[in-house]
Amino acid sequence: MNTKIGFVGLGVMGYPMAGWLSKAGHAVTVYNRTVTVAEKWKAEFVGDIANTPGEAAENADIVFICVGNDNDVLAVTMGGEGILSMIKPGSILVDHTTTSANLARNLGHEAMQRQCGFIDAPVSGGQQGAEGGQLTVMCGGSENDFSKIESVVGCFSKAVTLMGPTGSGQLCKMVNQICIAGLVQGLAEGLNFAQRAGLDAHQVVDVISKGAAQSWQMENRYKTMLSGDYEHGFAVEWMRKDLSFALQEAKTNGSALPIAQLVDQYYAEVEALGGSRWDTSSLLARLQL
Repeated sequence: MNTKIGFVGLGVMGYPMAGWLSKAGHAVTVYNRTVTVAEKWKAEFVGDIANTPGEAAENADIVFICVGNDNDVLAVTMGGEGILSMIKPGSILVDHTTTSANLARNLGHEAMQRQCGFIDAPVSGGQQGAEGGQLTVMCGGSENDFSKIESVVGCFSKAVTLMGPTGSGQLCKMVNQICIAGLVQGLAEGLNFAQRAGLDAHQVVDVISKGAAQSWQMENRYKTMLSGDYEHGFAVEWMRKDLSFALQEAKTNGSALPIAQLVDQYYAEVEALGGSRWDTSSLLARLQL
């Protein structure tokens, strides 16, 4: 349990994920664009700080990426100081960023050119799941590469599953976000209806959550939704980024996503209210105007 690990990106997800790897006894070297965050991480966990993404990858057996979007991934992987300039043959690059499936496939090709493995591995569970080590990880890549990283990823996860070849993890994450979008909109409409009908919305949820309407979103978000508290959780702007990948992919594979497209428009309205960084459950806010 002493794998040499490079971890690039210490945001609200990456920070605790890298922490779990350190606590499991792995030799972790972190890189973060804002150095003070990396210094804070080192003060809390055992590990080293790299000056560049490439330096974090130089001697690592597994290199993890957890950044914001496609452009951020390209910024830390490509170029003279990028991960791919320094990664050693035989190591495996694992990207936990939610990206387009095309980027995942391209990174897989670039890694192969350097005799390295690649796993696209977006996660579900949010900041709460990352901090609790209870993430769900959806992976794309070869069975051989997956077998080498599965137990390590398990340090911060409750489920790690290989979904298929490179890009499959990202496609599975798109399904996850499509389903969540519909669930949250349904919950927002239900709570708004309950309030306008003169019902005790808390009591309503207590009753219906024991039946077929129950969901993670209902159990974990209805109280904050009813109190108008959205300063937490997975941000609207991040969800819109994820939905854009799904909507783009749907055009390619011929899928109809009318609800996801509509909810994305609703999230645009939430952003217009100043809620770009509000939790995705803020769909209720636009109904209460």
